[in-house]
Amino acid sequence: MWPVLKSLPQQDHPDLIVGFNQADDSGVVRLSDDKALIFTLDFFPAVVDDPIVFGQVAAANALSEVYAMGGVPLCALNIVGFPAHDLPMEVLGEVLRGGAEKVNEAGAVIVGGHTIKDDELMYGLAVTGTIHPDSIITIDGARPGDRLVLTKPLGSGVYSTALKNGALGKDQEQILYDTMSALNSTASIEMAAAKAGACTDITGFGLLGHTLEMANSSDVTIRIEAGSLPLLPGALDYARSGFLTGGGMSNREFVKGELRRVGDLSSAMEMLLYDPQTSGGLLVSVPEEK
Repeated sequence: MWPVLKSLPQQDHPDLIVGFNQADDSGVVRLSDDKALIFTLDFFPAVVDDPIVFGQVAAANALSEVYAMGGVPLCALNIVGFPAHDLPMEVLGEVLRGGAEKVNEAGAVIVGGHTIKDDELMYGLAVTGTIHPDSIITIDGARPGDRLVLTKPLGSGVYSTALKNGALGKDQEQILYDTMSALNSTASIEMAAAKAGACTDITGFGLLGHTLEMANSSDVTIRIEAGSLPLLPGALDYARSGFLTGGGMSNREFVKGELRRVGDLSSAMEMLLYDPQTSGGLLVSVPEEK
């Protein structure tokens, strides 16, 4: 939790199940004994040049925070910052079209939104989902002996940096788009069926940053075998070539003092563990027998 949030008055309501005093990215409010609503919001500057793809990626990223709790998206509101003096309105339409495609793929519906003038293009969603109050999966339920499952490969940060520098191949560019725009819906269904204890989606804090949040929230130590991690093709080569992100260095500082290395770990592989992910996978803590 950001330190400033700790200074805010704690929200106390009998139907508030998950609030901002916890490390989860979504809030949950009980409607009845058998239904609760999940509320989340995420938006960011354009990460790719294609406006339709950007809309798809930003929407998939916001929807993941509902999936990380095992919920089902119900509806969404567009959030847009648009530089009307620099971009034609057709770009705005394509961004919104891409977002709507992903929301509809999730079985949800866009019900409106809000746009402001900004100096750069920003887009995301406020998403509402549904879940049974007894089925909520939070970040603090990892238990000793659990196994970890990561549902998307790492490396979108170094891929994006290589793309900005004109060094990403066309095939890998498509892999990047397909990976970032893929919904975590199937993973969410499977983790619920497996009675997962904890889950978080891997985004800006990188694998180790979000894993640290799960470890601290669950009061456990988490062990990651770097050689077992799924990586985007060639991601290690791009990291070796220096296509790193400033966010990765910040994430390294975030986990400093909380991490113990055992055995050899190349500097390139280490940076992929800190690499900020855009619309990354779910990190799921599952009982070993599942």
